[in-house]
Amino acid sequence: MSQIETILSLEQIDLDIFRGATVETALQRTFGGQVAAQTLVAATRTVDEAYDVHSLHGYFVAPGRSEKPTVFLVDRIRDGRSFCARQVKAVQDGRPIFIMQASFHRRGDEGVTHSDVMREVPDPDSIVMDMEEMRYTTRKLLAEWSEWDIRVVPSDQFQHNPYTPSQQVVWFRSKAKLPDDDTFHVCTLAYMSDMTLLQSALVPHPDAQVQEASLDHAMWFLRPFRADEWLLYDQVSPSAANGRALTHGRIFDRTGNLVAVVTQEGLARTLKPGTKAIPMTGI
Repeated sequence: MSQIETILSLEQIDLDIFRGATVETALQRTFGGQVAAQTLVAATRTVDEAYDVHSLHGYFVAPGRSEKPTVFLVDRIRDGRSFCARQVKAVQDGRPIFIMQASFHRRGDEGVTHSDVMREVPDPDSIVMDMEEMRYTTRKLLAEWSEWDIRVVPSDQFQHNPYTPSQQVVWFRSKAKLPDDDTFHVCTLAYMSDMTLLQSALVPHPDAQVQEASLDHAMWFLRPFRADEWLLYDQVSPSAANGRALTHGRIFDRTGNLVAVVTQEGLARTLKPGTKAIPMTGI
């Protein structure tokens, strides 16, 4: 069993109450993508299989402790004919660390269709990562995410939008083959979507020393995909100010289908003496 399968295998401890296992990690705080993915799993476990999640909105309200399990409390906000809504609270020691609302849509509706086009980038197999050029914290995070194949496209190998100050393009996928279950791949992408996105805000500031943490996270799931096949994460940061950075990502499959959209605001506060950019062992 891959680590992501362990992460997403929640234990049901009562009606609409679930618990996630602790995961060995170098992070002192629970990885935001992990708590978001587990929270989404808890929501999906309370919804009929005829419905697929199409959006989620979450707030990281307190740092989680990676050595402690997390409990997920699901509220069934609405069960309608076309849409269902859930609110989930992720709790440690009786205190919320993450709050999510998720909406589910019954399969089968039809309507107008259009999509953004994926920008032209090198094939992932042609990209060689230059670890020496990366920030130390980025190298540590990539080591933490060793189950994932993550390849940052060099900035001189894709066309830039002149109206966007901060751009980053990343190919990523699970190295392990994942179960043939659409919901599993959606929850896995929720985990993956927190990888590298906040770092896109630092592209114009290569020497800046900042404290990084996810503050909120929103996703829209648009088309089917597999998380163990190459996905292109096209990231921009429209704004950074007042110690916060807004980031936005569009995720395409390898054939150019837009499969998901992500928006996240994160902490990007100037690092104070004695403060770590990302709390990890060995930093």
